[in-house]
Amino acid sequence: MKTKFSSSWKKSIQPRKQRKYRHKAPLHIRQKFVSVHLSKELRKKYNKRSMNLRKGDGVNVMRGQFRKKTGKINGIDIKKTKVYVDGIEVVKKDGTKARYPIHPSNLVITELNMDDKMRNKIVKRVEGN
Repeated sequence: MKTKFSSSWKKSIQPRKQRKYRHKAPLHIRQKFVSVHLSKELRKKYNKRSMNLRKGDGVNVMRGQFRKKTGKINGIDIKKTKVYVDGIEVVKKDGTKARYPIHPSNLVITELNMDDKMRNKIVKRVEGN
């Protein structure tokens, strides 16, 4: 049986193939698509440019209608490559509020949630270098 996703795919200049790769990627590879740049202070502290998002991280929205707003990560949808931030909501016509999904490329991490053991390992490993 032919698989939908090619694990041996390296790269292509063609946007069509790049979109296909992202669209058909399995969840363990899509996890890497929700990595976000660190703020300048965190970048100096950890000597790392970006990190994967975790629930509870403090972020700053850099682009879009909610630019310059800050909040904590409320949820992450790996399948849709979207992030939900506390305090960023849209008021619908009937008056109810709905969470607004934001693409991770429009965010910057300002505060790290260090509750996770794996993240602590990653940070310690980077600080050791």
